[in-house]
Amino acid sequence: MKKVVLLMFVGLLAFNVIAQDKTAKIEFKTETVDYGVIEAGSDGVRVFEFTNTGSAPLIISKVSSSCGCTIPKKPEEAILPGKTGEIQVKYDTKRVGPIRKAITVISNADTPTKILKIKGEVKAVEGK
Repeated sequence: MKKVVLLMFVGLLAFNVIAQDKTAKIEFKTETVDYGVIEAGSDGVRVFEFTNTGSAPLIISKVSSSCGCTIPKKPEEAILPGKTGEIQVKYDTKRVGPIRKAITVISNADTPTKILKIKGEVKAVEGK
């Protein structure tokens, strides 16, 4: 009887460990986007590409920026294992000066919070 109980316990423990292996994992192509030096009023849209390298669907629940001058857009659908997705970021290029902003990504991945960065510089248009 003791052997049966022990065997059942070990079996349940092994099943529990296997069930916990199903997690989403987010892997970004790059965690920093460099705008370089751009002119005021130019296109401020950039993209962070990522892949779900896990074994469960990846759900990005929230994406926020460190200020109102940067507007991130998250994917609305779950990203299946092995598939790619993108987070679009739009910076207000009417603001002249250096760009140093952080974008926080919250998801169900094994690392639930990721910080992405944008950097660069917006120069005034000469003659204006």
